[in-house]
This record gives sequence, structure tokens and C-alpha cells, in this order.
Amino acid sequence: MRRLIDIARVIRSKNSGPFELTLDILFNDAATFAAVRESGEINAERIAQLYAMASHDVLGMVWFSPANAVKIVLKRKVPSGARGDSDVYGAQQHGPLLSMQLAV
Repeated sequence: MRRLIDIARVIRSKNSGPFELTLDILFNDAATFAAVRESGEINAERIAQLYAMASHDVLGMVWFSPANAVKIVLKRKVPSGARGDSDVYGAQQHGPLLSMQLAV
């Protein structure tokens, strides 16, 4: 098992509008990117589990080879700036990814 933080050079989150959150994972190299993508270990069900949400709230996942990256779009639990929102910019929501372990 390898920790995601050991095989990715960037793990970040940000707003994707007031109702969505984007997670970006940029891998260290093309070989690692390809191995993770082909393993299928990063998928809607696993992301939903990490973020304690329904898998249908994982709205999209785009693998982008030129950047060795995957972009994941989630439905925000609380709209950006609404009462109860703790992170209006969505910049602190990548935390659950830091504990992710992959068998690649």
C-alpha cells in the first residue's frame, strides 16, 4: 500500500461554483498516473466514502493525461457562503484525501 500523499505532487481543493467543490490530484509522473488510473482505486464510491456522502454526490471525475492529473467534482454539503459553511473558498476540503491508501 502507498499513501496518496507520497505519489502525488499536488492534492488540493477549491470551489467550482457555490454548489460544487473540485478536488485536484496531480501525480508525480506519467507512470504513477497511469497505474492509479488503471487500478480503478480512485472512483466515485471510494471518494463518497471518504467524504461521507452518497456516491451520486460525486458529480464527475476527469482523468487528464497531459497533466498527470485527476479532477473530481463533488456536490457541496453547504453552499459556499451560506450559514454553516466553514470554508467559503473550498480550499481546505482536500484533507480526507491525505489519508487515502492505494495498492499501486
